[in-house]
Amino acid sequence: MNYEDALYGKELKISTCKIPDMLIIDLPVFGDERGWFKENFQKQKLAELGFPKDFIPVQNNVSSNRERGVTRGIHAEPWNKYISLTRGKVFVAIVDLRQSSATFGTVETLELDPSKAIFVPKGCGNSYQTLTPDVEYTYLVDDFWSPKTEYTFVNLADPKLKISWPIPLERAIISEKDLHHPNLEAIK
Repeated sequence: MNYEDALYGKELKISTCKIPDMLIIDLPVFGDERGWFKENFQKQKLAELGFPKDFIPVQNNVSSNRERGVTRGIHAEPWNKYISLTRGKVFVAIVDLRQSSATFGTVETLELDPSKAIFVPKGCGNSYQTLTPDVEYTYLVDDFWSPKTEYTFVNLADPKLKISWPIPLERAIISEKDLHHPNLEAIK
């Protein structure tokens, strides 16, 4: 069975996580022999289910990943993100890097496909690994990117995080920069 066959039949639903303010969103996908359609972000419907009403996207970013095993992160930007896919499947690892948070260092992992999205609050690090080729990863943010923006980074292989990457990192496709991020204890 093709993974796309599992996309259909979901109801719009929001679930909470062990990381405060992080949300998992199940998205209805409608398909036929031509392909599929979804409302990727419909603010009114999401707000009725508990999505933050004050999230006002100002920028939409897309990351295209050709190969299985592309691994990016862990990056914590100073803005909120609504992350979804238009193609493919990824393993996501989110880390609470808000130093004032009681859950600092907590990790949440899950798989995303076009029928699932996540809301990641600012200060939480996000990372992902492509499980299929030709992944299109898109995210709405509520602040503008700038070359002067300061980020918090954490190493993908930090043993304290205990992230079980589906594709071992030594076989993954990782940028040189992402390989050399500090461990969690260095940013505390």
